[in-house]
Amino acid sequence: MLPNGDSSTPFVELSRSDWAELAQNTRLPLLETEIVQLRGLGDPLDMREVEEVYLPLSRLLNLYVGGAKQLHRVTSDFLGERAASTPFVIGVAGSVAVGKSTIARLLRELLSRWDDTPRVELVTTDGFLLPNVELERRGLMERKGFPESYDRKALLRFVTAIKSGAPEVRAPFYSHLSYDIVPDAEIVVRRPDVLIVEGLNVLQPAGGGNRLAVSDLFDFSVYVDARTRDIARWYEERFLKLQRGAFANPKSYFHRYASLTEEQARARAAAIWSSINEPNLVQNIRPTRSRAKLVLRKDEDHAVSSVLLRKL
Repeated sequence: MLPNGDSSTPFVELSRSDWAELAQNTRLPLLETEIVQLRGLGDPLDMREVEEVYLPLSRLLNLYVGGAKQLHRVTSDFLGERAASTPFVIGVAGSVAVGKSTIARLLRELLSRWDDTPRVELVTTDGFLLPNVELERRGLMERKGFPESYDRKALLRFVTAIKSGAPEVRAPFYSHLSYDIVPDAEIVVRRPDVLIVEGLNVLQPAGGGNRLAVSDLFDFSVYVDARTRDIARWYEERFLKLQRGAFANPKSYFHRYASLTEEQARARAAAIWSSINEPNLVQNIRPTRSRAKLVLRKDEDHAVSSVLLRKL
């Protein structure tokens, strides 16, 4: 609903059942073992969810890619040019622990199975976080993930180079083990058919004197939505699994949490959520939801219950 009470909306909302029917004759190209490998920690993705939610989404995105290629052809004819088409860029946004990383990986696999988009790359905005030493210098370590903790100009340059058709573009590499940028390590992207850019704040509008936002360069964008209380619970559950797993590695930045009792770990997770992740969600991430082309709404069990698609 708009601020003036008008119930008009730029989105059409489809129930999960109606959405699933849009691809009922489309064959799922993934095996169950592949879906298990794509799952994020604490994300109960299964064959039914993929068939009913993400297969129709991949078909819709395939249609958008085809439409963009057709528009490129007719525009080139109009201008009398024969320039090569540029990658179709998709942004995937949402809170920590909402499942956006799993969705981005899944879309990469599904889209790469369509004949006209065999080369699909995925880049996360984690690589564009400022190095920890710089975050410490600026007093931003407790605001890691907030818009100001990123090198937004570098991210904008990266996506601009992709959309300009550069043959090779490089992005920094981020390690979740060390919780930092890895010096001299890079991700190389070489003119894919589709590039997926996944991150907390990828739908942020331009700010800080910039005239262009990264989201202005997206051809399509997805926002993964859920109730705050559900995301908070998912975050806590994921923290506990990491505490029993990855945090046990002595090289992990969070190794100091490995010896906590379950009660202590839950308390620490709740403190991190309430002091960092929830404020970022409320202040920065959720306000960008209306900028997306498509919104996936999740229920408390992590399953998508409805889909909102922006009207053309």
